[in-house]
Parts: sequence; C-alpha cells; structure tokens
Amino acid sequence: MNRLIHAPRRIARRLVAPLRRPRAAAWLEALPGFALPAGAIETLPGPAAFHRALLAQIAQATRRIVIVALYLQDDDAGREVLAALHAARARHPRLEVDVYVDWHRARRGLIGKQGSPGNAAMYREYAQRLGDGVRVWGVPVQNRELFGVLHLKGFVFDDVVLYSGASLNDVYLAKHGRYRLDRYHLLRERALADAMAGFVRQHFHGDPAVCRLDAGEPPPTRSLLPAIRAFRQRLQQARYAAPPAPALADGEVAASPLLGFGRADNQLNEAVLALLRGARRKVVLLTPYFNLPRPVRAAVGQALRRGCTVEIMVGDKTANDFYIPPGQPFRTIGLLPYLYENNLRRYARAHRGHLASGQLAIRLWRDGDNSYHLKGLFVDDEYALLTGHNLNPRAWALDLENALLLRDPSRRLLAQHRAEREALRSHAVAVEDYRALESPRSYPPEVRRLLRRLSRVRLDRLVNRLL
Repeated sequence: MNRLIHAPRRIARRLVAPLRRPRAAAWLEALPGFALPAGAIETLPGPAAFHRALLAQIAQATRRIVIVALYLQDDDAGREVLAALHAARARHPRLEVDVYVDWHRARRGLIGKQGSPGNAAMYREYAQRLGDGVRVWGVPVQNRELFGVLHLKGFVFDDVVLYSGASLNDVYLAKHGRYRLDRYHLLRERALADAMAGFVRQHFHGDPAVCRLDAGEPPPTRSLLPAIRAFRQRLQQARYAAPPAPALADGEVAASPLLGFGRADNQLNEAVLALLRGARRKVVLLTPYFNLPRPVRAAVGQALRRGCTVEIMVGDKTANDFYIPPGQPFRTIGLLPYLYENNLRRYARAHRGHLASGQLAIRLWRDGDNSYHLKGLFVDDEYALLTGHNLNPRAWALDLENALLLRDPSRRLLAQHRAEREALRSHAVAVEDYRALESPRSYPPEVRRLLRRLSRVRLDRLVNRLL
C-alpha cells in the first residue's frame, strides 16, 4: 500500500532527475576554489609513504605546522610524531605548531580500556619535558562523542597541504607491520594552505569551547556545555575562504575546500549529491563502512537508472577496524562489521540485476589482517573528492567533516587516479551475486543473538544512523 501511495512521488523524481544534471554540473563548476598546476598534486602510494612524507614535512617546516586529525595516539607512532614536532620547534623557535584533535577522543582510552587518562596525558608529559612550543587543542564538536566528533582532516606545513582521512597512530602509519589503508595526497599551493590553516585559526583558535590539552588539567566537559552549543552554531555557518571559481588554463586543476556540518546548508553533502546527480558515465565510490545515507543511496540509484556504471569498493568485514577474529573474546563492538556486511548484502540483493549486467560492480578489499579506511568519489574521470567523510549517516549529520574537490577538465590527474584504483583492486574481489556475501544465518552465535535483539525492537535502524 505504501508503495502505491508514494508511486507518484517516485515517478516525479525519476522524471526530474535528468533535469538536475546540468544544474549539478553548473553548481560544481561555480564552486570557489584555487587553480593549481596538475604537477603540484601528488598521490602517495600507501601508508609507509604517508609516514615518510609526514616526518619529512615536519622536518622541513620553518613557519607553520597545523595538524587537524581525529586523534594523535599515545603509542609508538604518535610519540614519534609528537617528538618530531617538538624537535622542529626547537630548531626554529619562531615556528608556529598547532595540533587540533577531538576533545572527547583525546580524554578517554581506547574502546574496552577503562580508567585511562587518554592521549591528553601524553601531550602534557611532552610539554613538561620539552616545553610548550607545540600547542595541542581539544575541539568539542558536540556535547558527547556519541553525537559527533571533529572529523576534519588535513595537515599544513608552510605552503604544503598533506591531506588524508588517516589519524595518527601505529596502524595508520604502518609502524609495526600492520596498516590501516587510507588515501594520501600532497598539494603544493600556498593559497590553498593559507585557506586551510586560516580556517582553523579563525574558527578554533581562541574560541571558549576549544581548550589546550597539553597545559595543565583540562576543564570538565560539563563546564563547557554553553560554549560548545555556541561553537556548534557558529560552525554551521562556517566556510573556507576561497576566491570565486577559477578559470582554468590547460593543465590546471581546480581545488575547492569544502566544509560539512549538520543536515542543513551542508556544503560538502551538497557537493556529494551534485557529483552523483551530475555523473554522465562513471562513478567510483569508496567507503570503509557500507551504510550509505538515504540521499546518497537514492542518487546512486538515479545514476544507475541513467545508465552510468557504478563501482563501489568497501572493506571486507575482516578488514573492518572492529572485527574480532574467531577464538578471541567477543565484545559488543564486534557486531559492527556484521551490520555493515548485512547492509551490503541487502543492497546487492536489491540491485542483483545491475550486478548481473555489469553496470554495478561491488568490490571487497582485504589484505591479510590489515584494515580498510578509504573514502571518496571519482566521477567521469573529471572530478575526484578527497575526504575523511565516511559517506554514512553519522558523517552526513553529526560529525564536522571537510573535503578537497578536484576538478580536472584536462584529465591531467587521470593516470594518478587510475594507478590508485588499480592498486586497490589488486587486493579486492568482485561480488558477482549477493549470495557470495555471508548469510546472517552463518554468523557466530553471539552476533546472531544481538542482530535478532536489535531487529526485534527496530533498534538496528537507530544504530545505523549513529554509526
């Protein structure tokens, strides 16, 4: 009955969808941004190269270092990075070094480790030993971590931007033989670096909600609640400062920094939908956790109906951060990879015709016991979205996100993009039928029990919205 009631609306959307394509393309081309020579953009091949580039850029910086990440972990890699920052500051006393991390994430331990002082204790220890030249700030995007975190990405070293969805710890930097794969790009452009560093200085530095984590005991979150509410309201109106859409010469690329926060007036979400609605031939979508927001799922469906080929690459459940191998004690957090696989199985079943025809390709990435954390879009070999946005409901509505949208009408970055995708496919298998994905009936008993309990009270939908 519901399908009959809503049929006129669905038909109208299908009729209007083709009319959106020119509007989407015009909107994308009008985005403010910076013109860069294609040679100023470099795709790094993996986490080891990212690790080397990060340390090299820290060592070379003489004027400013601005690091924004979800966390800088108290482990070997995190200590290596923090020590390198202090060493750079000691070599160049006028060097400005600011590290911004999520307030809540920095003040707790890892999941399952209770009573830990968190990463903030490490920041204070280094400041006490080496001085306070490296300022570490906690940014509280929401009152509680469950309802949103600082998921902004990007490191600025003088006039260079190192952009990745990675945070800073052993596994992201491939420190001890295991890695968590992300995407990594170096962009050498002073104006873009000024815009990204300028954003955090304007909107974070000096805000009453943003407190130092390296200088003394931080205040309790409860005392910051009014400041956090005001901070959140200001962020909803924030944008990167960028000039009007550049007129590109042959061989130039437009780089547009985008901000995303909240459901309404979210520039990054609008760009994602415009990319999908404006696609004419091909879409490649990368996400670590298959839990697409409803508007994204609808826009991908429209692209398929228009005749576009769509490739979705996602991590196998065993390549998920929260996967617990058989034989290890099970914790509730280990349910998440199975929830995501169940979402993917339902999606593949609903689109089995597109899978069979080859118009839709679903690839599962797996490489030993390493994990997969990639996200972004490639559209028509002209657009590439570099982002930390997981393309899930949490990123869509709760977290503070950003991205760099690259528009490359001359196709000068095409070889880099193809090399990046081919490297990913070397560790991925194609899902030719939804039955190739494990059925929930075969899941471990603890997982089956939790899934039944969630679905019985319809909590699975709420969980998906918060993940």
